[in-house]
Parts: sequence; structure tokens; C-alpha cells
Amino acid sequence: VGPTGELLVPDLLAVPMSDAVRACLDDIDVDGGADGPQVDEWWGQPGLTPPQRVFAANTFNVLAFVAGNPEKVVNAIPPQAVAHCQLRMVAGTEPDGVVPALRRHLDAHGFGSVEVRPPPDGNAGAFPARRTEPDHPWAEFVRSSMATTMATTSAHAVASADANTPAVLPSIGGSVPNHVFTDILGLPTIWIPHSYPSCSQHAPDEHVLLSTCRSGAEIMAGIFSDIAERGGPSVRST
Repeated sequence: VGPTGELLVPDLLAVPMSDAVRACLDDIDVDGGADGPQVDEWWGQPGLTPPQRVFAANTFNVLAFVAGNPEKVVNAIPPQAVAHCQLRMVAGTEPDGVVPALRRHLDAHGFGSVEVRPPPDGNAGAFPARRTEPDHPWAEFVRSSMATTMATTSAHAVASADANTPAVLPSIGGSVPNHVFTDILGLPTIWIPHSYPSCSQHAPDEHVLLSTCRSGAEIMAGIFSDIAERGGPSVRST
């Protein structure tokens, strides 16, 4: 990784963004809110906007790093160092190619003594990233249904038309086994999260608001109702 966060291993870069992915991210902002951290515009893959870096690009992270023994420091160069790393990847990147790509990159730059190993638990928790394109007929159907519900129900109806427009993302920030649906079952997938920015996700006080539950129930009821009435698009491909 370069000094400004750019990924320097060509084989680990994400595949080029499709027009549909680029279009859906054009009106997305990454904003931590008034009390949240500010986004560093200079950090990450060059030539991309912050939303594109978060939702449509691969990112290499060092999760933990140890050199020597912190409990008993000696005035000498330690014999080894160990880094536990992670590739946050988007659709088009195959997990089985990550370790070989790192091996080739290190060898090409004279670091043959650096050993590259898969996680200690094998590939547990690692699976391919998959998505249904934002312009897929089912994605368009769900977006239209949500917009209709948000514009008419009491939990969502507001004066601003923009506030009733669903934000469509090509990927999510977490890891989910989406390939089970797209690859094994051959089904398009649309994930509809129901939460809000201060939910303290994964913290001891993780929670959800009653108003969020109500709005989520309205949105999903609207989608299932529209499927029942209109049948939905007659396609299955991802």
C-alpha cells in the first residue's frame, strides 16, 4: 500500500466499475455527520471519489502487526515480524487469487524471504464478493416500489422529493454470503438494511429505533404487495 492508501498490487485491484455502479454512486455522499470523523479526500485509490473508494474498490488493511516481544524489549533487530492483513474486496475479485497475487508481487520486488500464508483458520469467513447490478430489472423494481412507499406512508412522507428517493449502493460495507444466492441458487439479490447512523452496531448498546422498525415494515410490506400485484420482473439472472 502506498503512502496515501493506494493499492500497489495490480492483481488485487478491483475490476473496472460498470456504468450502472458509477451512476448509482454519483449522488451518494460518505458523511460521518456533525459529530463524526471527516472523510480524508486524499486517502485511497487515486482517481476515485470517496463513495467509489468505499463501495466499488478493493482496500488492503493491516489488522495487527507484531515485531519482537513488546513484553520484553531488547536493543536489537527482532528475528521476525508478523502482520495479519485483510483485503476488503468487491465483486469481481476471487479470494483464491489473493495469496498468489501477494506472492508474485513480493517476489518481483525482491522480498522472497517474506512468507505469505492464508489465515490460520483457512478460508473460514472468506467467500467471494457478489452483487446484482444496480440496473438489473429486479433492482429497478425494488427501487421503484420503495420510492412509492416512502412517498405515501406516514413514516416517510416528507415535503422534499429527494428524501423519498432510495439510496442505491452496489455493495455493502460488511461481509455476507451473497454468493449462496447468486452462484448456487441463481437468484438476483437486493439487501435492504433497516437501521440508522447512531445504532452503535456491534457495540454493547447496539439498538434500533421503533420508528426505524415501523418504516422498515412499511417498505417491505410495500415490496411484497407490489410483487403480488404486478408479478415482478420475469428474470432470474444475476
